[in-house]
Amino acid sequence: MFQLLKTPIGRLRILGFLEGISLIVLVFIAVPLKYWGGQPALVKLIGPIHGLLFTLFVLTTLSAGVTYRWKFSETSWKVLIACIVPFGTFYVDRYILAREQSIWENRKD
Repeated sequence: MFQLLKTPIGRLRILGFLEGISLIVLVFIAVPLKYWGGQPALVKLIGPIHGLLFTLFVLTTLSAGVTYRWKFSETSWKVLIACIVPFGTFYVDRYILAREQSIWENRKD
């Protein structure tokens, strides 16, 4: 895990995991509890946390896109869209970010 913190794409992968979990908890647990159970406390707790993680994910995606010279039409838009779809960040992590990370780790300049 500490290895992931050393690179922009590794940090993006960690943020993607955390943002994905927060979105799932918010959409599938907190919001139903608020509207069907009359208990808004979890939304008040998870909402700001998810908002912060969402913002950090977007900023880190843009930073990684610049660092790794991603073309917006090929990679960046997919990663950005993933953070608004439940389970999207997990898909992007497995099929895009893990591949991009291995390409850059194996690259010999």
